[in-house]
Amino acid sequence: MIESVQRELKKVMQVMETSKQITETPPITEVDRARWALREKWSWVESSIWTDSMLIALGNGVKGGKWFSLIDKTYRPQVLENAWLKIKSNKGAGGVDNISIHKFAANKDRYLEELANDLKSETYKPQAVKRKYILKEKGKFRPLGLPTIKDKIAQQAIKVAIEPIFENEFLDTSYGFRPNRGAKTAIAEVNNLIDQGYVWVLDADIKAYFDTIPHENLLKKIKRRISDRRIIGLIEMWLKQTIMEECKNWIPTEGTAQGGVISPLLANIYLHDLDVTLKAAKYKMIRYADDFVVLTKTKEDAENALMMVQKWMTEHELNLHPEKTRIGNCMVIGEGFDFLGYRFELGTTWVRKKSIQKFRDRIRQKTSKVCGKAIKEVIKELNPILRGWCNYFKDVTKYTLGTFDSFVRRRLRAIMQKQNKKKSFGAGWCNMTIPNKFFASNGLINMEDLQRQYLACQS
Repeated sequence: MIESVQRELKKVMQVMETSKQITETPPITEVDRARWALREKWSWVESSIWTDSMLIALGNGVKGGKWFSLIDKTYRPQVLENAWLKIKSNKGAGGVDNISIHKFAANKDRYLEELANDLKSETYKPQAVKRKYILKEKGKFRPLGLPTIKDKIAQQAIKVAIEPIFENEFLDTSYGFRPNRGAKTAIAEVNNLIDQGYVWVLDADIKAYFDTIPHENLLKKIKRRISDRRIIGLIEMWLKQTIMEECKNWIPTEGTAQGGVISPLLANIYLHDLDVTLKAAKYKMIRYADDFVVLTKTKEDAENALMMVQKWMTEHELNLHPEKTRIGNCMVIGEGFDFLGYRFELGTTWVRKKSIQKFRDRIRQKTSKVCGKAIKEVIKELNPILRGWCNYFKDVTKYTLGTFDSFVRRRLRAIMQKQNKKKSFGAGWCNMTIPNKFFASNGLINMEDLQRQYLACQS
């Protein structure tokens, strides 16, 4: 009896041991940790192109510092599908072929197959770029170039293939149009430097930067890292795409079209050497695309930085805007500077005048007295604007966002008075007859309350 029980117990122990071996998690190795760290660092890359082995090669460096044979990775079905999804999510306008996002989606598979075949057989030819103008300020307009949806997808596919190569060497001083970086981080760094005593600023602006980038010099910089002639050929074609504007067409000899998917990356590539030059001289620079500031502790250093920047611009066939480039002490009244929508002066930050004007213009567009919409519908359209505005400017320290809340409510009151056939600008007695709580009950976002909550959490 005892022997039989012992045999059964032995069998149970054997089963348990086998089960333990099966379910035990294998130990984590240093190779696993390195692979996870690598993927975390490059989490934004196109994984169907950038494999672990390619990322390791990117970190270790490739022979001669140049990358070959990239084009064959760009016309893979998964790459083009992901590129299409990216373009679709941006909800951009169509080009000269009048094929919108909606129209393209209806025949997406056929269009993507055509694009893959064209890229593979080297028969791809981009169509003309549609020229469009958007209001900038004081009657000035900014030109935009709108490629076709198919050309945008092709640019996106090339962009995801080459972007990690240049991101690997871009400096932390550059914040614009880069993965996991943005304006808010740049603004925080400006405040941090001012707190450290870097109060003298070279506020610089490159005159018509995107329209004046020299093609030959840009291609030379790209060729330092890319040796795939087909990739270079595509970029050159996009730089020389015909511009179509109403009844006139022309081929640009310089610049890269604002509105093109790959243009921001090309712009950063061209200015990267400026970042390197100023860092080597130990200057504190924060750059967002072509808009940048250099912060120093003395006026002399700021003047020397200006001379260095001017010399670099001359050598690279660019020009600083004479009216928008200046030196000042941001701790002195009237000598503050504007950067990325903020005004920095006397150790405080507030919304710059141009940003305020743009905000008011957007609200006016949505709140015409004769819009013919129910007030709840107007509020629904306003809320995304207010939420975005608050998220971006909630760090202002000189004023609160309450002033802008009042402006929005005044516009809404004017609509309601017009609908009731009364003449009013939405002020005065309207504040009594249509109180603030009415708009709150109808879901209008209160930016001052959101800002107050945010600052309370920060403190």
